[in-house]
Amino acid sequence: MPGTVGRVPPSPVPAPGATADPYAAVHPWAGTPLGAPDTWDPAVRAVAEVVLASPVPMALLLGDDLALLYNDGYAELIGDRHPHALGRPAAEVFAEVWREPGAGEALERVYRQGEPFLEREVVLPADRQGAGPAEPAVFTRGHSPVRDSTGHIVGVLTVSAQTTQLTQQLQSLSDFAAALSGTLTLDDVARVTLRYCLHSFDADRVSFAVDEGPAWRLVRRIRGELLDEADERLPPLWRRMPPDAPMPAVVAARSGVASFTADGQPLREVAVDRHDEKIRALAALPLRSAVVRGSLTVGYRAPRPWSPAERALLAASAELVGQAAERARRFETQHGTAQLLQRSMLPERLPDLPRLRIAARYDPGVDGNAAGGDFYDAFLLPGGALGVVLGDVAGHDVQAAARMGQVRAALRALALVDPRPDAVLGGLDRLVASLGTEGATHELFVTVVFGVVDAERERITLASAGHPAPLIRRGGADGAPVAGFVEVPPGPPLGLGGVGRTVTVPFRPGDTLLLYSDGVVERRWQDLATGMSRLGAAVTGAGSGDPRALCAVATAAVPGATEDDVAVLAVEYAVRPSRSAGMEVPAEPTAPSRVRHWMTAQLTEWQVPEAVVGAAVLCTSELTTNALLHAGTAARVEVDLSAERLLVSVADSGTRGQVTRAQTDTLSSRGRGLGLIEELSDAWGTDPTVRGSTVWFEILIPPGGSRVGDTPLG
Repeated sequence: MPGTVGRVPPSPVPAPGATADPYAAVHPWAGTPLGAPDTWDPAVRAVAEVVLASPVPMALLLGDDLALLYNDGYAELIGDRHPHALGRPAAEVFAEVWREPGAGEALERVYRQGEPFLEREVVLPADRQGAGPAEPAVFTRGHSPVRDSTGHIVGVLTVSAQTTQLTQQLQSLSDFAAALSGTLTLDDVARVTLRYCLHSFDADRVSFAVDEGPAWRLVRRIRGELLDEADERLPPLWRRMPPDAPMPAVVAARSGVASFTADGQPLREVAVDRHDEKIRALAALPLRSAVVRGSLTVGYRAPRPWSPAERALLAASAELVGQAAERARRFETQHGTAQLLQRSMLPERLPDLPRLRIAARYDPGVDGNAAGGDFYDAFLLPGGALGVVLGDVAGHDVQAAARMGQVRAALRALALVDPRPDAVLGGLDRLVASLGTEGATHELFVTVVFGVVDAERERITLASAGHPAPLIRRGGADGAPVAGFVEVPPGPPLGLGGVGRTVTVPFRPGDTLLLYSDGVVERRWQDLATGMSRLGAAVTGAGSGDPRALCAVATAAVPGATEDDVAVLAVEYAVRPSRSAGMEVPAEPTAPSRVRHWMTAQLTEWQVPEAVVGAAVLCTSELTTNALLHAGTAARVEVDLSAERLLVSVADSGTRGQVTRAQTDTLSSRGRGLGLIEELSDAWGTDPTVRGSTVWFEILIPPGGSRVGDTPLG
């Protein structure tokens, strides 16, 4: 009957622990209610021997007290309760949880009623030996009655299977889904996917592949690959592959069929390095998507059986990646169309003048997925002066972009006939009013500032229609620069019948004019005056008056995100003409080396200080490598040297990976490029262009270090 352990005459049986826990072998069982092991019923002894010899965590709870006998695996689970738990009642060993629902009552019910019981996802109250509180361990436990030779219940057998890893993976899968929900581009999806799969599956190699026209591109990550915080922000390094590439990732993506290699050399024929050659187990799963074809692979250097649970988890992960990839592909397609429309309406190239250096920057607001109405332009007027304009058509849709194109084209046409700023804005006012009447809308809101830069007379004439005041950075009496806003007579936005008035202010060598949209200075949580003050302070404190550098300074002057578009146009009246040179860089592996030789020769010929030459050549090499790796197209390097600074830019014609400001404001020379540019240059940034992006840096020339202006320009 329950409550006693069956007794038989003594017989020569192996001592408990002969093949397992030495503590169980020497425990004084004779002094416990169970008695000496050799007096136990043969059926009980057989169960005890199975328990002690098993590698699976198992415990035998015997008698009315449910006294514990367990193996090594179970001893590890209960931590510092071992070895004192041997032979003691379970209610004492686990006193703190024994009365909780599903704990002691479940074991007692099995013992009293003989009904087996399965506990799913139970957390054991265990501390790791000598390590203090540990991460809670999650188990599935089965409890079965143990009967003696006569059929009486004499104890309970507990078998524990740890499911902590599976539980953590399921939780990680939830985190993975949350992380993917915030991705916008395929670069984002790749970065999140590689990080998740490598850590969650404890893999040695992970790859993510997507279609690119008829061909494919793949990115991978290897265990132990050193990636710092800067690397995690960089675009991934994609590798292009032909349509019929035999590698498992492409085969799975092309066929839509998953494959699992338990042991072998699945990448032997397509290995690119020793990391691929060492992979013995590989899972390749296709992405389930109607828009993008692709695959996810997870590999190990040791054989792996690929259990049903693991296959299901991998399939769920691939499903999430497929959904995220589909969203990203749709976003990139829509974004590319909107940005092409936006930038096609902006000038592809700004005038290149000896003494007036011009730069502009445009960043889309919201999420960058819609065309906006901000615009800028700079063009030569019939009398030799320079016309500059920056405007804002309210809205973030195709209609706003189309109206922006109409206003910009009309403004240039009006200025070429009569360049007086008040006359130009008067004509625009009539145009916008006509467009509003034609469209039967009173919501057409357009602001603009237009100026005529007369370098010969060293002055600027400006007029504004409801636009933020322009800013001019001037050199102070003591040589220190100071920035101030131009008090342009205020006028209403276009289309309201206002009469524009002009103001003329000095514009001398060393000065820089800055025009900007309200997205530069407006933030929801602060007043406009604060934003204007921050902009003025940032421009005053800039290292130089170079227009490209000031555009970058202006867009970053006011902290916090903006939902509006950001447009900036800067014009510098150079103290002396600068020297410039350019080089077309082919998409070849030897290109960075050719750029280094060309740069060294060019800057040495210009007698640039040796320290500046070394830093500039190194930074340019990094930028060239970055352009070739991530745009995959030819690039152009341009160098501009003035008495104050050296400006170098590298422009590519690729668009992939250049979607949001967070991405375009990073370099990707795998960890060292970002640090090099920040360390060696005085300013740097990225500018999206109509057909790609431009990354640039500026190095200030020490006083007396440049010979620009001492000899005629070549």
